Amino acid sequence: MSDAGTAGISLHPDTPALAAAVADLVEEVARNSIRARGVFHLVLCGGMTPRVLYRILDRPPRWGRIDWTRTEVWFGDERCVPPDDVHSNFWMANRALLERVPLRDHEVHRIRGEADPETAAAEYEAEIRQTFADGLPRFDLILLGMGTDGHTASLFPNSAGLTGKERLVIPATAPVEPKDRVTLTLAVLNAAREVAFLITGASKADTFAWIIRERLKGDQAKLPAAMVAPTDGPLHWFVDQDAAPFLGPRGEKEEDQGNLA
Repeated sequence: MSDAGTAGISLHPDTPALAAAVADLVEEVARNSIRARGVFHLVLCGGMTPRVLYRILDRPPRWGRIDWTRTEVWFGDERCVPPDDVHSNFWMANRALLERVPLRDHEVHRIRGEADPETAAAEYEAEIRQTFADGLPRFDLILLGMGTDGHTASLFPNSAGLTGKERLVIPATAPVEPKDRVTLTLAVLNAAREVAFLITGASKADTFAWIIRERLKGDQAKLPAAMVAPTDGPLHWFVDQDAAPFLGPRGEKEEDQGNLA
C-alpha cells in the first residue's frame, strides 16, 4: 500500500470484521479528540454497513469505551422524510445506536428531513456555524458510504456541492427515491480531521476500482467519492474483499490484475 491510490486502505473479509475495525477507529478518535479539545464531533452516515457498526458500539465489550457525555453527533446527509420514516438516516442511527447511549437531545444534531429542503439546509448550516468557529467546521471524524455511481453523502456526480466553499449544507436531488436530500458539501468533508469510507459488497467493486484510479489523477478526479481528500488529516478506506477483488489479502494490488493500469 505504498502508492497514492491504495494508501489508507484497510481490507477485511466481511462486513462484521470491517465494522469492528471502524469501531476501533471511532474509539481512538473519540479518545484523542476529548483529550485534546474536550469534545468529540462525530458525523454519521446511512446504509446497511454503518448500521452494523452502530449496533456494536453500544454492546460488550465496547460499552463504555466512548465517553458519550462528551460526544456530539451529526449527520453527513439526510433524505427529506420525517424522522420516523424507515428511509431516514436519523431513524436508522437512532434505533441502532443513539437511543441506546447516554446522549442528551441537544448533542444529537439531526437534519430536519420533514422540512422544505432549502429550509432544512439553512437551519443545519446555522447550527453548524453556531457550534464551530468562523470558516469551515472541523469535524473530528466523518463516516461516509459510497454508491455504485460514486456518490458519497448526497453528493452525486456533477452536484453543486462539489464546488465552492461558501455553503456548508445544500439541498440535493438524488436519481432515486426519496429524491429530495440535504447534504454537507465537499468543502466540509475535506475540512474534517479524519474521514473514513465504509464500502462493502461486490456491487461496489467496479466503482471502487475506478475511485482508486480517479484518485491517482489528482485534480482530474470526477467521481464525488474520489474527490474526498482531507486537507489536514488522514483518509481511511475500509473495504471488504467483495468490494476490492483487485486487492491482495493485505490490501496490496495483485500484479496480475489490470484494473488500475
